[in-house]
Amino acid sequence: MSGLRLLIVGGVAGGASAAARARRLSEDAEIIVFERGPHVSFANCGLPYYVGGEIAAADDLLLQTPAALRARFELDVRVQTEVLALDRARHTVRARDLTTGREYEEPYDALILAPGAAPLRPPIPGIDRPGHFTVRNVPDAVAIKTWIREQAARRAVVVGGGYVGLEMAEQLVHAGLEVTVVEALPQVMAPLDAEMAAWLHAELRDHHVALHLADPVAGFEAPAAGESAVASVVRLQSGTRLPADLVVLGMGVRPEVKLARDAGLELGTCGGIRVDPQMRTSDPRIWAVGDAVEVRHAVLGDWQLLPLAGPANRQGRTAADNVFGRASRFEGTYGTAILRLFSLTAACTGANARSLTRAGRPFEILHLHPGSHAGYYPGASPLATKILFAPDTGRLLGAQVVGRDGVDKRIDVLATALKAGLSVADLADLELAYAPPFGSAKDPVNLAGMAAQNVLHGDVHLAHWQELTPPDTTAPFVLDVRNPGERAAGSIPGSVHIPLPELRSRLGELPRDREIVVSCQSGQRSYFAARMLVQRGFNARNLTGGYRTWKVATAGGLPGPPT
Repeated sequence: MSGLRLLIVGGVAGGASAAARARRLSEDAEIIVFERGPHVSFANCGLPYYVGGEIAAADDLLLQTPAALRARFELDVRVQTEVLALDRARHTVRARDLTTGREYEEPYDALILAPGAAPLRPPIPGIDRPGHFTVRNVPDAVAIKTWIREQAARRAVVVGGGYVGLEMAEQLVHAGLEVTVVEALPQVMAPLDAEMAAWLHAELRDHHVALHLADPVAGFEAPAAGESAVASVVRLQSGTRLPADLVVLGMGVRPEVKLARDAGLELGTCGGIRVDPQMRTSDPRIWAVGDAVEVRHAVLGDWQLLPLAGPANRQGRTAADNVFGRASRFEGTYGTAILRLFSLTAACTGANARSLTRAGRPFEILHLHPGSHAGYYPGASPLATKILFAPDTGRLLGAQVVGRDGVDKRIDVLATALKAGLSVADLADLELAYAPPFGSAKDPVNLAGMAAQNVLHGDVHLAHWQELTPPDTTAPFVLDVRNPGERAAGSIPGSVHIPLPELRSRLGELPRDREIVVSCQSGQRSYFAARMLVQRGFNARNLTGGYRTWKVATAGGLPGPPT
């Protein structure tokens, strides 16, 4: 397509990757990139780490400058330039130079929209008071650091417990502030299921971060008599008042679709721009990528808004390919994501239990806590692992991992398995790298597959943490097979203790007319015990994830019906 004129609205992940790919495909094309902000290509995922000082200079967040993009790719990059409107009939855009105020038109042969998503600022009274910040671009991060320094801020309230909110909470603690996190939902990090998010709740509290869950913000107010707050007093729905010298608003994002909507492009049910697998909009000359578009969830098949940098980069490449006639498809996203929170790492891929339940999809859940590497090698720590799989075929549907080491390796293997359509039997058979400092001969991914195979083969039936209600005549008989030292450190109320080595000689102490739920620390020894009991005529199930999962889930009073 010699001489094609391509306009791209927006930079960062989607727009910048589309521009670079377009130039690699065509030396003859004229490529113009419009960016409303001062930077066309920056690491928005790195913004919290600049606030906390892990990234030393704001300039370190700049991936490419307009001058560098022109020198390397011959791109005409126009920062501080807002595209105001599209004229689809005339194939033009109207733009405004925000520095001079000049408005002008540019024609296009093809147009890629990458406007991104804007931080949510719901109409809460007082939300626009000074000292309230969102975190979208480099100037936002610089403004937060400047405010902390100039106002000598000591107390911060972070509203929202998603990725940005939790990363900001961590970094504000590193910056020396007292931090409170407020979340309207009963848990932080909504992509995780409740019992997995509970590990993050404990980590926040261990680092002296106050946590208010299921308690939305009702207003941001001026300090009353006797109160001291540089920014505002955050009033929660419960009536709790939280004085704040700094407020960070991390309540999510909304796709920027005004240009598309005003131009009559089709929007989807989630409010994002509707695109096909080629990233083409309802106009054959216009493509859209990044946080502004709706995507198909690759497991659930429904339309979702999933603002993640990795998919945005791939979408930009896909759109550019199709602009220049190279067949390319974006097949949807699995929502693979990872978060560091102090010494913990939490990651997920695919569907969680809530989304599968909403979709009416049958699934089985397995919890386990394998070591991050060989137990005899120093430094191994448990990986709280949850996998979700189809109860008939064993196909993997989703996974979540929380731990202190090795989480990234395992979630990437599981995400690859999801993409490949693998089953739990395939997980058991994967050949993964092993040396004592890095893993075990049976990697945690292998162990998850093997344990799930046991369920599929009917070797064991599972019980889940939600089922263990206070003992009564209808509750299951809970058998604890841990050793005495583990038992002394805590146990499930009402459980009966028989260590595994003594079990065969004490079977007479167990009821044959009641269901027995067997528990150990992580679920492995209780699996051995359950197999023994079933083969001896008892009605026994294994508590998946064992006492570790039950303890972290119930410590915060997490709700939830049996799964």
